[in-house]
Amino acid sequence: MADQSAEALRKPRSDAVRNRERVLEAAKAVFSAGGADASLEAVAKRAGVGIGTLYRHFPTREALFEAVYRREVDQLSELAEQLKSAPSPVDALRRWMRSNVELVATKKGMISALALAVQGSSELYAYSFDRLTKAIGTLLDRAVAAGEIRADISPEDLLRALIGMCYLHDQPGWQSTVLRLMDVFIDGLRVQPASGRKVASPSRRGSAKPGVKRKR
Repeated sequence: MADQSAEALRKPRSDAVRNRERVLEAAKAVFSAGGADASLEAVAKRAGVGIGTLYRHFPTREALFEAVYRREVDQLSELAEQLKSAPSPVDALRRWMRSNVELVATKKGMISALALAVQGSSELYAYSFDRLTKAIGTLLDRAVAAGEIRADISPEDLLRALIGMCYLHDQPGWQSTVLRLMDVFIDGLRVQPASGRKVASPSRRGSAKPGVKRKR
């Protein structure tokens, strides 16, 4: 009986878990639309919980921002695992990168608070960068092995390109512009045997010699 009581104390109640997930989902929507100044009351209202419930799970605004961001990173990592069995490796890579635009949209809405969180703990930056790099690397390696994507590109290159496109556009509707440009970018990385363009071997990925122009 004592062991059962201790286990019950350790495990969160199912309704508490559901409330936490509702708050995180609501916060993603609210912060993506309204930025870091969006009120926590708006988050609680969208989640269908009281403000006291929100504060029990997330005592500070920064704690909520960080939890939302970590959840988005975890979901992208899980999506990469699911896409490993997709019929087309390049389409799987494209879908993952499109989903990453949602993460950037959420992050842009919380950028001030996230900057404070990252400054206070380098672990958050290391955690997100490591997980995202591994996720996109898995899909990239599969596309390269299938002969669909050129091999002289690294996971870090893809992430930098994606983030760069996202942060160069701040006008309303910027996501649709980025998604269109990203499609052009991915299509430019596709191997086209008929063009006669040489593609580097996997061992040369990211190590192209400076000063050597590629034949087109």
